[in-house]
Amino acid sequence: MRPPASRRGSERGSASVEAAIAVPAFALFVGLIIFGGRTTVAHQAVESAAVDAARSASLARTRSTAETAAAAAATNSLANQNVACVKVTVKVDTAAFAAAVGQNAAVHVTVGCLLDLEDLAVPGVPGKRTLEARASSSLDTWRERS
Repeated sequence: MRPPASRRGSERGSASVEAAIAVPAFALFVGLIIFGGRTTVAHQAVESAAVDAARSASLARTRSTAETAAAAAATNSLANQNVACVKVTVKVDTAAFAAAVGQNAAVHVTVGCLLDLEDLAVPGVPGKRTLEARASSSLDTWRERS
């Protein structure tokens, strides 16, 4: 029977092997946390931009100014929140402007943001991700529309 000291000697170098396995796994875990955080913050910013765009569109008097106001509001909102979208899309449903005065109507806006995540370099994480949000805002029931 061998003494216990010789058994401990056989574990020599195991810390290096454990570090070689644990460090990349920990780095991947941190990368996924950063990915989740950036995606969540960007999605909240896109939702806020959609609300701002819908409100701006509902204050406009015409369809064309509603579309222009919505696009400007969404772009400004995302810029103010420091969200770096590769591409911003704003779709405005202005069918409510055709409703007669006295009828309830609402403008619907969808804001999309193409988010660049290539700098994370985490395996399994897409390089770009599209985030979308939709919001509505009521038109003034008694205001003239065109």
